[in-house]
Amino acid sequence: MEKTIVVALGGNAILAKDASYEAQKVAINRTAKSLARLVRKGNRLVITHGNGPQVGNLLLQQLAADSSSNPALPLDTLGAMTQGSIGYWLANSLANELTDIKPSIATVITQTEVSSDDQAFNDPTKPIGPFYSESEVAQLRQGNPNFQYKDDSGRGWRRVVPSPQPIRIREIDTIKKLVNNQVIVIAGGGGGIPVTYRNGQLVGVEGVIDKDLTSAKLAEQLQADELLILTSVDHVFLNYRKSNQIELDNLGIEDAEVLISNGELGAGSMLPKVMAAKSFVEKRPHARAIITSLDNLSQNSDEQIDGTIISNVSTGKVL
Repeated sequence: MEKTIVVALGGNAILAKDASYEAQKVAINRTAKSLARLVRKGNRLVITHGNGPQVGNLLLQQLAADSSSNPALPLDTLGAMTQGSIGYWLANSLANELTDIKPSIATVITQTEVSSDDQAFNDPTKPIGPFYSESEVAQLRQGNPNFQYKDDSGRGWRRVVPSPQPIRIREIDTIKKLVNNQVIVIAGGGGGIPVTYRNGQLVGVEGVIDKDLTSAKLAEQLQADELLILTSVDHVFLNYRKSNQIELDNLGIEDAEVLISNGELGAGSMLPKVMAAKSFVEKRPHARAIITSLDNLSQNSDEQIDGTIISNVSTGKVL
């Protein structure tokens, strides 16, 4: 059965331990093989992806340059640059993997609208870029007094930026037209470029939107049948990596809400994925979200993907 599926790729799908271009291409080629199976089933595919490491690398390159003759670009522009580069890599790998089908593939540089009143702008929390010592931060603040820095778990200081909530995907009409014409679309990279209205003008803002929350918003606006969130683990777990670890196969919306409310999920890892999945199925009651690994996607048919399925059907579990 033909479905519209939004696939949210985690960092492991596009980044190897070696951050070189060659290593990233190997990782993306492996991912393309798995995604090609979904295309061959006749599904309409929209692919989102992270870009954190790639933006970090661009920041390092810009910091190493002569700032007087080659000033650093703002974060929203770096997001657009990485959307283009990663989108090109994915499109190229998919085209090479699907030579039997020869599909049309398009990368859409995506702007994600956020509210200028979002409280995240008052409390930046998303770390970006390299680690610094406290003395280095004191010097950096003199050059950029508007930048904010926080200690990152005792490992050093990093710049932090806001992480506002996505309101809507501005290119949604274009993406719909492409999907309806059987085009494989790569969009929403890195959560999209955060934009908002200020004094009646649409402007980019310094911030990072969670990729999974944007993927859920995109899937909602597309009226997708499925949101597939690929990460490094096969399932959502209770008591993750503890002796009493429990693998969760199915979750209703109420179950997911309990997990979120009880603080059972890692804030920087599984929490935004479950929040995104819950948000999507609340808006699309007959759809489902699946959280699983790329390996599980490779080993199973799209009808029988092994992972945690989140749907609008209560499981009756007590978590």
